[in-house]
Amino acid sequence: MTRPVAAQIPRSERKPLYVKVVTQPALHGCWSVNISETGIGLIATPRRPSEGPHENEPVEMSFSLPDTGAHVRVHGVVRWRHDTGGGAGTVTALGVSFGAFEAADGVKLARYLSTSHLQVVAAYANEDESRAVRQALDGVATPHFAANAEDAHVLLSRGDMAALLVCGQDEAQALSLVESLGAQRAEVDPSGAGPPSDLASRIVYCAPAAPERLVALFNSGRIYRALGVFPEAEALRESVLAAGREHGFRTEQWRMALELERNLLRERALAQAPVGAPGRNAEDVGFRSPAMQRVMEMVRLVAPHRVAVLLQGETGTGKEVLARILHRLSGRGDLPLVIQDCGALTETLLESELFGHVKGAFTGAVSDHPGLFVLANGGTIFLDEIENTTPNLQAKLLRVLETGDVRPVGGTQVRHVDVRVVAASNRDLGEEVRGGRFRADLFYRLNSFTIDIPPLRERPEDIPELSRAFVEQFNRTLKRSATGVAPDADEVLHGYAWPGNVRELRNVVERAVLLSRPGEMLTRRLLPPALINSAVPRADPTGDGSLRARLHQVERELIREALERHGGVLRRAAVALGMDPVTLGRRARRHGLWNPD
Repeated sequence: MTRPVAAQIPRSERKPLYVKVVTQPALHGCWSVNISETGIGLIATPRRPSEGPHENEPVEMSFSLPDTGAHVRVHGVVRWRHDTGGGAGTVTALGVSFGAFEAADGVKLARYLSTSHLQVVAAYANEDESRAVRQALDGVATPHFAANAEDAHVLLSRGDMAALLVCGQDEAQALSLVESLGAQRAEVDPSGAGPPSDLASRIVYCAPAAPERLVALFNSGRIYRALGVFPEAEALRESVLAAGREHGFRTEQWRMALELERNLLRERALAQAPVGAPGRNAEDVGFRSPAMQRVMEMVRLVAPHRVAVLLQGETGTGKEVLARILHRLSGRGDLPLVIQDCGALTETLLESELFGHVKGAFTGAVSDHPGLFVLANGGTIFLDEIENTTPNLQAKLLRVLETGDVRPVGGTQVRHVDVRVVAASNRDLGEEVRGGRFRADLFYRLNSFTIDIPPLRERPEDIPELSRAFVEQFNRTLKRSATGVAPDADEVLHGYAWPGNVRELRNVVERAVLLSRPGEMLTRRLLPPALINSAVPRADPTGDGSLRARLHQVERELIREALERHGGVLRRAAVALGMDPVTLGRRARRHGLWNPD
């Protein structure tokens, strides 16, 4: 079966990364061992076997990228977990696939992976050797120099070093370091098939030694290459690149071995366990309004086809959410989704952000900078508020849409990319074209498939389902236990006009969940006063406007106010109203204002 074109485009390879990772659920002693644009490999030493996330469970991660200091926050899912040992000696390995990044953190990571170099330790190098190493590895690897064996061991303990260059003129000193690393590996793992952070098999020896000794070290796997004193720059460069490839291979081999063993254990467990019911995708919200059902039908229809999509609707209607659903259903879901708000940057900065720039293109351009179209190659780019772009930038966007060719600012070379474009606008782009504020040719190129998203006030049937989805979401993220939305709060939510649309509803529910007590339903008391005062009471279901219906509404409001004033205590509210508590309880239940449980 032929794979989709997007799946054939190579992505950045998995690279070694050894940094502290903070997770939620918390996992003690958690460090990363490798990373790519789509996932991360973790090693941890949990205090108890049940600690931390398990297979198919969500996890939040936070870590800093080496050298740049950029902080990355990302939500992911544990794809596999493998525990070895027991008690205090338990070691846990996890493979986590990335989901949603916070803000622009996904772009930070992609740029780090596309511009980061191999990390190399050079031990015992004198001044001339250090200069030669820097020149030979310029643009390929970042050397870290160690003046003694202790410094070398400290650098190697980071775990992200692709090779060790043993330099200097002291044969005994150089061989001693090689032997100590070999002995260290044998002590940790007698088989020699240790974890990918082990560098003993990737030593590039550039110091003096007898030929017989070098042959013995090579045959025993103690060194990777022997280049002699002051090797040629090309030979040193090629050896480091080869060691880096070997490191990547060993990392992948080690990961696959762990995953194979995990799968075997899982198969044994499944053979003895009953089959469970299938899970439900928590991202999917069942829209009840006919308008949104039509929108979702259009999304499902266009998602598999490589055509540009234009989403139009008021601010906060959920255009970014629909863009994510389009990406997930497009067959490109395992490739990048890059998001850019076109109204957040000036024309010059936005051009550099979208198309990239070369070193020296302008003041402050100290290195080549890959643009978002390059980072999204094979995947999807979502351009929000595209109506805010200038005519000059619109012409360049049109060229990319028509040819797929991207030229960075200040550059001469063109790179071809395969990117699905989803654009969004808060205004009617047809009107913008007629007003001369948007290029007609770009509009017609984007207008191949337009989806208009209705505002929330025109689809109140969706409010209950959206509210429940947000309650579940914020129960997880805020560690709360709200049990749903009470009828009095639901009535207020239905009677409000929602100028901020779904985004405003999300913020209101988040505030209410944060203010709620354990196990409490979200009542009118937890909603913002401004929202309560602006809400229009829902019309009576009978719609007859009769005296009986109006008295019914007045009675409900009086009981609600009394219960709120007395903290929900029925007996106190009954005294204030001059009623029997049993009678008040019966009427409050009938109005959906009180639950004896």
